[in-house]
Amino acid sequence: MAAQRRTAEMRDRVVLGEFGVRNVHTTDFPGNYSGYDDAWDQRRFEEAFRVDVIRQEGDALEFDMVGIDAAIANAFRRILLAEVPTMAVEKVFVYNNTSIVQDEILAHRLGLIPIRADPRLFEYRNQGDEEGTEIDTLQFQLKIKCSRNSQAAKESSDPDELYFNHKVYSKHMTWVPLGNQTDLFPDADFRPVHDDILIALLRPGQEIDVLMHCVKGIGKDHAKFSPVATASYRLLPDITLLQPIEDEAAEMLQKCFSPGVIEIQNIKGKKVARVANARLDTFSREVFRHESLKNLVRLARVRNHYIFSVESTGILPPDVLVSEAIKILMGKCQRFLNELDSVPME
Repeated sequence: MAAQRRTAEMRDRVVLGEFGVRNVHTTDFPGNYSGYDDAWDQRRFEEAFRVDVIRQEGDALEFDMVGIDAAIANAFRRILLAEVPTMAVEKVFVYNNTSIVQDEILAHRLGLIPIRADPRLFEYRNQGDEEGTEIDTLQFQLKIKCSRNSQAAKESSDPDELYFNHKVYSKHMTWVPLGNQTDLFPDADFRPVHDDILIALLRPGQEIDVLMHCVKGIGKDHAKFSPVATASYRLLPDITLLQPIEDEAAEMLQKCFSPGVIEIQNIKGKKVARVANARLDTFSREVFRHESLKNLVRLARVRNHYIFSVESTGILPPDVLVSEAIKILMGKCQRFLNELDSVPME
């Protein structure tokens, strides 16, 4: 019985110890465990696999993906980071720039500003095409000049009172339709995701006059095309109390974990600790610093339960990014199958 429990733990849990981590590698491959049928079975996979959306607030999405291997989870994360396309500034045509920001730095800053434009409406620009067309390019203009406020108080030293347009923000970028884009996108509102991104500071007489071409690209080519600020996953925490922990020990145990993980109940006049929500824990392993507690708790993570956190840059909603990443992963799998079919069998 004990051997069966150890085998089950090895297959299903990654165990955190005081000085290391056990059962890190996936071991449930066919023939590795006597009495277990680990051969791939599509029906069994479909029954075990599920996706649970936990919360979506603004540009942030948290969801659980259960029943997959770490390789698939990591492939999904990498696709979100580097292969879901977006629109970003690629070419900057500088007509006038008398600010203290060099042309190269200005172009770099403009390239990193996220543009609210659905990339699914556009095609990739052909390599070597410098002009761009209405189906593969968005054009923005930034034209602004700083001037002195003649009505400002003489004793004032506040630049906001002394000057007009001394701060250049992303809101000053305006969309200039190319070709028949006005007809193609009659309801479009192409603009930077955030209006308050500071681009440069000017003083009277200084001005910036640039034209920008936004194209479709992926984060694998340049980080400016990445649609997410963060895309990460962690395994679901699993905390087990090996025996009742009461009174002062219970209060000490509660302080060893993140708020909300351990709660204390009053049972027959005694304070008794119980695990309330292991999901909230960050696994600092603080409990192993206490000799009286470290052998009373088992810390583990569920091997095939991944908690994904996706934060969009605002270009597309996070749920759309996830669905697009799934489509890209499906396309990769299909291309692999096609390659296998094209290989002659000997």
